[in-house]
Amino acid sequence: MKVHIITDLEGPAMINRFSQTRDVTPEEKARSEYFLTGEVNACVDGILDFDPGAEVVVWDGHGSGGIDEMRFHRRAKLIARGPIRPPYGLDESFDALMFVGQHAKMGNRGVLCHTYSSKTIEYYKINGIEMGEFGCRALMAGTLGVPTVFVSGDDVTVEEARELVPDIVGAVVKKALARELAIHLSHEAACELIRSQAAEACRRARDIPPYYLPGPYTQEVRVLEGISIQGYLDGGWEYVDSRTVRKTREDICELSI
Repeated sequence: MKVHIITDLEGPAMINRFSQTRDVTPEEKARSEYFLTGEVNACVDGILDFDPGAEVVVWDGHGSGGIDEMRFHRRAKLIARGPIRPPYGLDESFDALMFVGQHAKMGNRGVLCHTYSSKTIEYYKINGIEMGEFGCRALMAGTLGVPTVFVSGDDVTVEEARELVPDIVGAVVKKALARELAIHLSHEAACELIRSQAAEACRRARDIPPYYLPGPYTQEVRVLEGISIQGYLDGGWEYVDSRTVRKTREDICELSI
């Protein structure tokens, strides 16, 4: 089995403040990386429980990086932070896509919810459907014929994922109380849950269809109040209103996903 994992830093248990994920001290960053890397390693273990010969590729999807390379699983391969474009190392040869440490989209009441940028973006829509990072990248995978089979994060994130992929296997490692407040599993309990659910996702992978919409793909981006859209316009996006732009492409990987 060949599995691609996309990670983020806002979704692991014990993380619920933006101060843990951006503009942090080295000590705080190391603590956050500890939580995420442990959960990623648990996901890899779950995949290997199902298929000891599996190939696992992990893309560190957090803006400033979220993986502790010194603790990264010895049986997996890492795409570390650097200049990379969609599809982030994913291609048609993969059997499944998984998300570890994912957060909900902006406005969806989840812990540290945001859509790509917590400081600038109000929403993304693709072909009229509002999507966060999970939705955009699950659709990206779907255009390659790859099913998205697993997601871990808070309860809101898992609910959001199931709106698009009803049969996805989820691991709820914390319950959202507010944007920066949650009830958490312990790190050890979260890792145990992720390991068992990742193995279950592998067992069910062939029964979970890829999330797919036919192209062409029109992306609409709306920025927060006070944010300029000039950079989008300079990049060839179409003006919709003073806070909204859009772009249409046949290949979804040519959009901002």
